[in-house]
Amino acid sequence: MQGIEERKIWRYEGGNITARTDSVVTEAPLTVHLNNEEVATLLSSPHERKELVVGFLASEGFIKQKSDIKKLLLDEREGMAWVETAEKNEQAESLFLKRYITSCCGRTRPHFYFANDALTAKKVTSTFSMSGRTILEFMLSIDSELFAKTGGVHGGGICDAKQVLHITYDTGRHNVLDKLYGWGILNEISFDDKCIVFSGRISSEVLLKASKMGVPILASRSAPMGLAIDLAQELGVTAIGFIRNGRMNIYTYPERIVP
Repeated sequence: MQGIEERKIWRYEGGNITARTDSVVTEAPLTVHLNNEEVATLLSSPHERKELVVGFLASEGFIKQKSDIKKLLLDEREGMAWVETAEKNEQAESLFLKRYITSCCGRTRPHFYFANDALTAKKVTSTFSMSGRTILEFMLSIDSELFAKTGGVHGGGICDAKQVLHITYDTGRHNVLDKLYGWGILNEISFDDKCIVFSGRISSEVLLKASKMGVPILASRSAPMGLAIDLAQELGVTAIGFIRNGRMNIYTYPERIVP
């Protein structure tokens, strides 16, 4: 299976140490060049890397839609990606990786952001709603064979009200969101009537990525962080956590979830 390798290990159990083999997840670096400039090296699982590159560039504000990409070349062996855009986004490139301090939700407590987040994060105003039962069902669909074998990846799916449209996984939870974003852009789908189901905890960075996509519902089986909840409230995202055993906690905008 792609993304897995066998390694020799020694297991301690019941007072004894025995040699055996175990499945471990793999990851590899991918250096992204945009318009002949190196912009980032991403560590990710070795699949859906085209989607990863597209989603990463969209999340950082370099592109917005499929037609913005003039050329995309991948060299999997060397771990290189080259992207040429139809037009250069000078503002996004100048702000990439620069940080600034701002206040969230009108409070005086300062928070730390990448400057590009101010350009790409957007308030979600969609009135899309989903059944709580459907979200519980869809959460089960992201349990992958790779996770069962290794326990070392996060999974995520993009869904509409009736079905899971696409599932992906990665060693990095941020990469999962970028892969879903890239898949959506390459398939030219709208995000304003979609939900993301996700295995990892909802950090502020994960929440920001969802808002940049314009997804109104972000649902996780894990916990949300405090700042992520603040951002969800500010950015109009329904944040859901602790989806397990037929229940869930809805932290923001509960009106999008119907019985």
